[in-house]
Amino acid sequence: MDLIHNLFTSTPLIALFVTLALGYLVGKISIGKFVLGGVAGTLLMGVLVGQFGVEIDGDVKSVFFALFIYAVGFQGGPQFFKAINFRTVNILLSAVVMTLSGLLVVLCTAWLFDLDRGTAAGLAAGGLTQSAIIGTAGDAIAKLPGISSDVVHTMQTNVAVGYAVTYIFGSLGPILMVSIIPAIMGWNIRQEALKLAEKQSSGKPELEPGQFNALTFLVSRAYKVTPESSVYGRTISDINNDLLDTAIELVERDGETINLDQLKTLNEGDIVTVTGRRDAISSEQLTFGQEISLPADQVLVEEDRELIIQDPSLIGKTLQEIKQNINRDEYRGVYITHYKRGGEAVEITPDLIVRKNDVIQLTGAPKDINRIESRIGRRLGSAFVTDFVLFGSGMVLGFLIGMIHFKIAGIPVTIGSGAGCLVSGLIVGWLHSRRPSNASFPLGASNFVRDIGLAIFVGIVGLEAGPQAVETIKEHGMALLFMGVGVTIIPQIIGFLISYYILRIKNPVEVLGCLTGGRSANPGFAALLEKTENATPVFTFTVTYAVANVLLTLWGPIIVGVISVNAGM
Repeated sequence: MDLIHNLFTSTPLIALFVTLALGYLVGKISIGKFVLGGVAGTLLMGVLVGQFGVEIDGDVKSVFFALFIYAVGFQGGPQFFKAINFRTVNILLSAVVMTLSGLLVVLCTAWLFDLDRGTAAGLAAGGLTQSAIIGTAGDAIAKLPGISSDVVHTMQTNVAVGYAVTYIFGSLGPILMVSIIPAIMGWNIRQEALKLAEKQSSGKPELEPGQFNALTFLVSRAYKVTPESSVYGRTISDINNDLLDTAIELVERDGETINLDQLKTLNEGDIVTVTGRRDAISSEQLTFGQEISLPADQVLVEEDRELIIQDPSLIGKTLQEIKQNINRDEYRGVYITHYKRGGEAVEITPDLIVRKNDVIQLTGAPKDINRIESRIGRRLGSAFVTDFVLFGSGMVLGFLIGMIHFKIAGIPVTIGSGAGCLVSGLIVGWLHSRRPSNASFPLGASNFVRDIGLAIFVGIVGLEAGPQAVETIKEHGMALLFMGVGVTIIPQIIGFLISYYILRIKNPVEVLGCLTGGRSANPGFAALLEKTENATPVFTFTVTYAVANVLLTLWGPIIVGVISVNAGM
């Protein structure tokens, strides 16, 4: 044991990554429908490994949590701003219900067990995982009239003691509820998240890892030209001008591929290969002739390229007009296969009016796209490269927002770096959806930043809380710990029942987002994200998290003012 102790204390990062490995291993344990999950497992393992006295700079935890919450905000930014509407009122009320329930449970517990002001405030700080209560309650205790300095010091110490004893389950409780409630209700959270994501993306399904659409997006078909074909006797350039999301890419005559630049008109017996979107080819009004099988050895190399529409001459025109313009004087055609506006897919129709900064995806031979690219605008940046200028600027903005502090009824309230980086992530994510050339943060990169930030944050929380909590439990017994369990669990039950059955927040993912946000429960939210595997809970969590951060901070002075019992008196 001495060897492990010396190793962990001399190189605490080893202890941290041992915690992560063991935590996610334990997190795979399942009992029926209940799965502990990597987040809860890491928190528990952190408490155990923390008994060796591991010390890690607190700034490390803050930085990794900021990275985690920024990535979450970036991914959910476009959906967040789209989702803001009148239903937000019920979500706000959900947060109010959750925080008020927490306050009432703390006050009732203090009355039943005759707790002093400091212990009750510490119970609230740890059981509701709102560290700011320590500061606001301690400040309120210091200002109590007619109380000796010794009593003030004792009650301020009791705030910290109550916090230390109840904080671990305060963090673990929301994680467990994210698993227990779906098990009781019979919900499959991943499936519910997929349904919600599909609804938010206008019916486009989100696929599970390993799944793919067996109906390919692009198809190629071959036709033999006959005199009855509408393309018979016409030039390739003329035909492609009439097409929008399909194009003739190959022509064979007498068994040989014809150079389209030299082909004058289509003759009887020519074999035409048409490539394009599946639904477009099937509904194409032109008749190419008799469909035949594609030769097994035929190869057609094409490229998808996303371009940001910026040429002023194109703004306000229809897709059909643009297609004809970009194919002007070209013998081979490029065709439109995807179109996005504000980060969301838009249906491709000939009369769709083009706006500046829309993203159009063209498909065709690379040399053909190269010829017409300058007529449209800038190429969208690589899908694999992060824009570190905007990434760094977004993080700076988040930390600056976190420094904002103000007073409500004389009580100081600080935004905090976590909430600040969440806000900046939402803003930058929304900006990227509006101006795709800026703030690139590829999904793979943002997922990694989100997951590693979460894992490190939760691991350090466990390592920090472990030793102090165990010592305090030994000193003060288990009663305060069980009180903390009640303060953590009861408000969540009340909040869930009212949110689901009275406020009618019926979507499982959204109501669980309210549950974690209304408790300001970052580890609980992380566990929910682990189950959904997408950003669908971001909206409800963000709205309720903002309300909870303010109200829970205010509960410290209120608890001190309502409770009349002083330590040792």
